Formats: sequence, structure tokens, C-alpha cells
Amino acid sequence: MSNSPSTIKILLVEDDPGDIMLAEKALANSDHCKLLAIAKDGVEALAFLRQEDEYKDAARPDLILLDLNMPRMDGREALKKLKADKVLRCIPVVVLTTSDSEKDILDSYSLKTSCYVTKPDNMEQFAEVLHALMKYWQGVVQHPS
Repeated sequence: MSNSPSTIKILLVEDDPGDIMLAEKALANSDHCKLLAIAKDGVEALAFLRQEDEYKDAARPDLILLDLNMPRMDGREALKKLKADKVLRCIPVVVLTTSDSEKDILDSYSLKTSCYVTKPDNMEQFAEVLHALMKYWQGVVQHPS
């Protein structure tokens, strides 16, 4: 018996407008996954997750899609702070980035990312990757209550 929520709420942490648009389009046709919010960098993401200031009524996401290369606070620092937070550390984080650097991969896993996915260059392949991720997180993974 699966303990997956009927709809997965996703926080996308991404600064590239093109990638945001692709993610929105890819998830628009999903009955089981919805884009809860978009944060343009780690500072915004942590404020959202901690329900600070303008995000005081923000819902907790079931999954975070995190880019590594962003302004102000990059994904590496955001992941480090997120996983150090006793309240937030159990939220699964998928690093979704253009980097295929072995150092970035190792660093992300050492910081307790749930998985690391390199974004394809092709729009169609990017949508396929997102659909596969959502199918996995919705249909296979057990989520905390």
C-alpha cells in the first residue's frame, strides 16, 4: 500500500525563466503533481520553507526540485542549510541542474540530496525527465504522513 499523497506539491528552486516555463508546461498536464511555488534562489526557497515574511501562509512541499547555479544563494548552500534544519531536512530534494561535474554530484549526495539529475539540453527530453521524476515520486516512493 502506497503512502503517496494524491497530489504531490512541488517547490521549484530555479532562476532560469526558460527552465521554469518548461517545468510549468511539463507539470500542467499532470493530475498527480502540481507546482506549488517557484523560488528564484536559495534565499527565497528557505524563506518559503520557513514560512517567513510574504510566505507566512506557504504550504509545505512534498518535493523540492533544486537547481545548483543561482544568484544570491546557490543550490549547494541552500541544500546545506535545508538539511541542517531539523524541521525541513526530511523533505526530499532532487537536484535538477545543468552541471554534470563529478564534484557537484559528490557534493550534492554528501549534503543528503535524494537524487541528482542533469537537465537535458532538449526541451522534449527535459519534459520526459520531469515526467519520469514525477511518476517515480508519485507512484513508487513512500512519503511521510
